[in-house]
Amino acid sequence: MSKAPYGNLADGTAVDLYTLENANGAKATITNYGGIVTTLLVPDSNGELGDVVLGCDDLQSYVADSPYFGCLVGRYGNRIYAGKMKVGEQEIQLAINNDGNHLHGGEVGFDKVVWDAEEKATDDGPSLVLNYVSKDGEENYPGTLTVQAVYTLTNDNALKLDFTASTDKTTVCNLTHHSYFHLAGPGNGTILDHKVMIYADRFTPVNEALIPTGELRPVAGTPFDFTSLKKPVDDIGGDDEQLKLGGGFDHNWILNKDNADLTLAARVEEESTGRVLEVLTTEPAMQFYSGNFLDGTIKGKGGVVYPYRGGFCMEPQHYPDSPNQPDFPSTLLSPGETYKNTIIYKFSTV
Repeated sequence: MSKAPYGNLADGTAVDLYTLENANGAKATITNYGGIVTTLLVPDSNGELGDVVLGCDDLQSYVADSPYFGCLVGRYGNRIYAGKMKVGEQEIQLAINNDGNHLHGGEVGFDKVVWDAEEKATDDGPSLVLNYVSKDGEENYPGTLTVQAVYTLTNDNALKLDFTASTDKTTVCNLTHHSYFHLAGPGNGTILDHKVMIYADRFTPVNEALIPTGELRPVAGTPFDFTSLKKPVDDIGGDDEQLKLGGGFDHNWILNKDNADLTLAARVEEESTGRVLEVLTTEPAMQFYSGNFLDGTIKGKGGVVYPYRGGFCMEPQHYPDSPNQPDFPSTLLSPGETYKNTIIYKFSTV
């Protein structure tokens, strides 16, 4: 483990960059600005290490240009319709920061704050412990939310993320992680030839604003059926109404589970490198996003311009807009309760 200065924000706040290396030589670099995973080096089928996450070259680029590259997301991952919700009898208006809706915690979500950081050695591998206290009224959310996010680069080549949170007033909490992955390496074309499997028989269709309609639709017979390995390229250009609304895949899959146990949510394979990504989670759902808003203008690491659909995200979560959807699992967190959420991105080869 090591720590190095990463730069300063406009207000002079110093930001650091931490490097975790496991027993196999795999490496993750993580900054305490937004908890961003800036690089993730894992082996291919020949044992050669390569970066598998999109990102920026420096802190200022993350501040100015990043579309949530590699960050921690909160207080509420994904969208809340019109930024409106009700907690108890309290009507709340959140920031509108995404086409008339509230997205990923608002104008200054957990991706744009500096977390307190501490390095820690564990039997599983090196860890980075990040802590942040979100004050009552921050981004207009009720309650002081005390959050811990622990990254561990395990010795079986997994990046594990353990969230815990508590509050002093009833609030909503839906935390996730937003790395953009490309298993052949960022900038190496699109991700549409990756093979994807999602362990989900249903998804939540959206309207024109990408807000769930409330329907829980079976994936069978639709382009959203990833119950066996297939390439997104096979369906993403089709005439399906949901693909058109999302600009591709940008939807919430309901995982085949009925508890909060850690289970396999997805598997992704990339043929040229032999790399495999498995996503495990305690959450009930997962957003699969095919990089539809990458527009070919963002310069990434090494000056590489990331192409349209040049990365994919797997974001374990509760359902989008749950505060306004009474039939969706609740995201309310009350005093005395502890929010827990584990996400594992595990890498191997075929």
